[in-house]
Amino acid sequence: MDNNATTKVADEVFEAMVPYFREYYGNPSSMHTFGSQVANKINTAREQAANSLGVSPSEIIFTSCGTESNNTAVRGVLNSNPEKKHIVTTQVEHPAILALCKHLAKKGYEVTELRVDKDGGLDLDELKNSIRDDTALVTIMYANNETGVLFPIEEIGKIVKEKGALFHCDAIQAIGKIPVSLKNSTIDLLSVSGHKLHAPKGIGMLYIKKGVRLSPLLLGGHQERNKRAGTENVPYIIGIGTACEQISENIVEEQTRVKALRDKLEAGILDAVPQILLNGVKNERLPNTSNISFEHVEGESILLLMSQVGIAASSGSACTSGSLEPSHVLTAMGVPSVTAQGSVRFSLSKYNTDEDVKYAIEKIPPIIQRLREMSPFWNKNQQ
Repeated sequence: MDNNATTKVADEVFEAMVPYFREYYGNPSSMHTFGSQVANKINTAREQAANSLGVSPSEIIFTSCGTESNNTAVRGVLNSNPEKKHIVTTQVEHPAILALCKHLAKKGYEVTELRVDKDGGLDLDELKNSIRDDTALVTIMYANNETGVLFPIEEIGKIVKEKGALFHCDAIQAIGKIPVSLKNSTIDLLSVSGHKLHAPKGIGMLYIKKGVRLSPLLLGGHQERNKRAGTENVPYIIGIGTACEQISENIVEEQTRVKALRDKLEAGILDAVPQILLNGVKNERLPNTSNISFEHVEGESILLLMSQVGIAASSGSACTSGSLEPSHVLTAMGVPSVTAQGSVRFSLSKYNTDEDVKYAIEKIPPIIQRLREMSPFWNKNQQ
């Protein structure tokens, strides 16, 4: 139940990749047939990826991961517009954006972080008032990785366009779970990560709208239309292409069966455990994601005991695991620190079953009760 951290590689994806490790291993930049047949397969994968987003294959470049896609988008735009020194983002972005923006702030850029309300929603008037003449880029996620809250991306994009800035969207959690079409979209750049949509870890892609100027992050060869140097990771590109081809089918299951499982999990836990909070529930959310705060217990302790009975979940972004600080997302939403410390993110996929949910509903309440009985805060609260 930690599929926002990573997903299982689909069997069809794995099978499509295997021949390109051992049989068709030519360098796609080579002039001979052994290389060109591999290059042709990369072109097919690019078409599959483009079709899934409703864009042209020439607008897709492959990267090593979502973090690289985000860095390429943000740094590439800034380097192509050196006269503009202002960036707009939100307080609840993934560390791949927030850490980059903090680094850029040290390099002379000014960063505006938009606030969210208690339900995780944005104030679009604040966005409108934050964009200036020297704003190079607005970078806002499609769906929050911790709460699943969806932002009104096209509405945001219209505001950005009216103000004359470029718009980058980290859609890493959204792709494969909800319909996303960039045909006639206001989005200029969009990041995708393979391992969130049943492709392997170590592959991502970036949509760059035709006409957007972007300096490459990696310099070297001519690969990816001079936007990303380095010999292509052929098997993994084929993997993400195959996964993209399955997106439409997956979305139907995500929005029906997976959503029903998520709702059943939430209802079961709510019914069995007192004093808990569903975070972001009043907004539209990803169909697979549930973020629950258990008062008077620590999230890390919950995860440890759940892991001992075979339940995998998360206390937030996997990229910040090990941190003792409360989630920056929940903190931005105004969730009290003592409550945020007891938060667990459950994120399902098409591979989860009704039996999984029944098992979790059976095992989690006694875990919470056990931890609360050990907590002096809980005991004091009950007196």
